[in-house]
Amino acid sequence: MRTKSIFLFVIVILLSLGFTQKSPTPIYFEIPKGWPKPTYDFKKNPITEEGVKLGRYLYYETLLSKNNQISCENCHFWGSVFSNRDHHQSHGDKNKMGIRNSISLMNLAWSKSFMWDGSHTKLETMAKNPITNPSEMNENIDHIIHKLNQTELYPKMFKNAFGDEMINEKNILNALGQFIVTFVSSNSKYDKVMRNEAVFNENEIKGYEIFKNKCAKCHQEPLFTNQEFMHNGLPIDSSLNDIGRMKISNIKNDYLKFKVPTLRNVQYSSDYMHDGRFETIREVLEHYNSIKKSVLIPKELKKPMNFSKDDLTNLELFLETLSDVSFIKNKNLRFPEERLEKKEEKTNNRK
Repeated sequence: MRTKSIFLFVIVILLSLGFTQKSPTPIYFEIPKGWPKPTYDFKKNPITEEGVKLGRYLYYETLLSKNNQISCENCHFWGSVFSNRDHHQSHGDKNKMGIRNSISLMNLAWSKSFMWDGSHTKLETMAKNPITNPSEMNENIDHIIHKLNQTELYPKMFKNAFGDEMINEKNILNALGQFIVTFVSSNSKYDKVMRNEAVFNENEIKGYEIFKNKCAKCHQEPLFTNQEFMHNGLPIDSSLNDIGRMKISNIKNDYLKFKVPTLRNVQYSSDYMHDGRFETIREVLEHYNSIKKSVLIPKELKKPMNFSKDDLTNLELFLETLSDVSFIKNKNLRFPEERLEKKEEKTNNRK
């Protein structure tokens, strides 16, 4: 009888522990008015406050790299709208240089594919590429799991986010995906004009008309990309030998095709093009204004742009209306302040 009572007591305790385990708090993903339905599968990886927080910590975590000094931020810096800075191409472990300029991370809930060549079709798996790439973070997932398990912080965070202290590859990538999918930029001057909350000035109106006539087929509103892979009219850089989409598809017609990038926040995302060869927006516009005829370029680029100097100025002024200051200043996307305070505390204790 006593054994049965003890057994029932243990069952009650276990059940109570199960019921008191707090479930992750769901986050409602708001679709900006007039935007298409996202392609991201929120059912397979529902975003939660705990999952996003974990993803944010992991995004800025240097333990994800072999030398414990590189995080995702090194190539996708928040101040450059999560694109590259300081170098034409990304650089990583042992200062190795890659062959591409880091593409901006924003509005990825609407993306059908990722990377300049579309090598990934899921946001979660995208993160694994730079983590394991020898020229970038140069680490393997098993070693990362080991390092994270040695910390006091991460087993608790994984339990809060996924209900289990067990750290595995799937949950690392899911957490990063949950954080990155919150990078939504939809509050630029352009957006406010579309919502009848602001108006373009005369030059911006002219620039917008030029844009709609010359650029909008590839950079379609409201995402300002058609998400296709197209030839941008640039000759191959013989020092990089980047053949673009063809490397993934093995289709001859995909030679030197790269994903059409978004123009949102383009003011903040220099350098430009897949290899970062242009430093200013004006250089990019002048390239398309003087593009050389080639059998490779798409029909959208075969007809000369014939931009005048005034056209270039007005077009550039319109592109600046795509800058979303609230996105740049969003503290929820930056390095976690609470971790920064702990770093400073440790530094002060060592002195």
